[in-house]
Amino acid sequence: MPKVITIGSATMDVFVECDEANIVSVCSKDRNADFMSYPYGSKIDISSFASNVGGGGVNTACNFGNLGFNTSAIFKIGKDIYSEGILDFFKSQNVDLKTIVQNENVSTGFSIILVSFQGDRTVLAHRGANALITENDIDFEAIKNADLIYIAPLNGESNKVLEPIVEFAHNHDTKICFNAGTTSIKKGHEHLKKILESAHVVVMNKEEATMTTGIHVRPDTKTEKFSQDVIHQDIKKMLQALKIKDYQVVVITDGNKGAYAYEGKKFYYCPIFPSEVISTLGAGDAFASTFCAALFKNNKDIGNALMYGSVNSSSVVSKFGATEGLLTFEEIEAKLASKPEYTYLVG
Repeated sequence: MPKVITIGSATMDVFVECDEANIVSVCSKDRNADFMSYPYGSKIDISSFASNVGGGGVNTACNFGNLGFNTSAIFKIGKDIYSEGILDFFKSQNVDLKTIVQNENVSTGFSIILVSFQGDRTVLAHRGANALITENDIDFEAIKNADLIYIAPLNGESNKVLEPIVEFAHNHDTKICFNAGTTSIKKGHEHLKKILESAHVVVMNKEEATMTTGIHVRPDTKTEKFSQDVIHQDIKKMLQALKIKDYQVVVITDGNKGAYAYEGKKFYYCPIFPSEVISTLGAGDAFASTFCAALFKNNKDIGNALMYGSVNSSSVVSKFGATEGLLTFEEIEAKLASKPEYTYLVG
């Protein structure tokens, strides 16, 4: 059984939904923006409330474990009521927690997630221990013994451990899946390039890819047809700019428009798998980690890996929590079999 270790954040997430929340769209000369609003100075009844464990390190560890990998996780928590909830949650998960870090002098990460009637969300995040991972906290022996390391976004001071982790994994032939976050991207291209050139799989959303490459998707640029669908020329340029080494696969996700991948010769496009949307929290984690898991299991079948990621992500968004809708490989394959018309496109 392949060994995977995930590194990222762990939080206690509180979901709040209110029927009185409004979506306000503001348009200016340079941009359009949407805001969630509530009547100022009012006391408002909550329509629904739930608490779940989340964070990139937690979500992806649960997913890999659910997909049958021998999974360990590295994340940092405090010793408080929220850490107790996280540890209790993992009693029912197929994840080894020997490599996690607990420190009574820091607080566990905590988020309040405001869910809109459209299914999207605004997150109020207290990073806590998630932003305080140090190099001394990392079990490098576990990384050396793993077949695959999945690195979720690392925030704040924790981002400083990214480079030594990637360098160590690369030197010990541990495959690297890297889901870039804005903290890494804001450090600049030269910093990020050191990480990208060691990663076997790089996953970014379109906004992160734009920040990294400086390439914007222009509405007036011609598109190239892929059978019934299209891929934008600027998306192609992004994918090509992000790919540094021959062995890399680069993926760009684009919300409800689907995802794109590039391995140096061919471009791949996969639309989203249809589902009801309750909450989009955890969708990106489910997609990226499932893509890496399927790619690792299916001998670099990129198109099918995109489809597996989309199916699992669609299941997650149909549930309230970030890990509640996670599927096994068998369940993913059953969903794909139920929609034989659903496929990816190659060009």
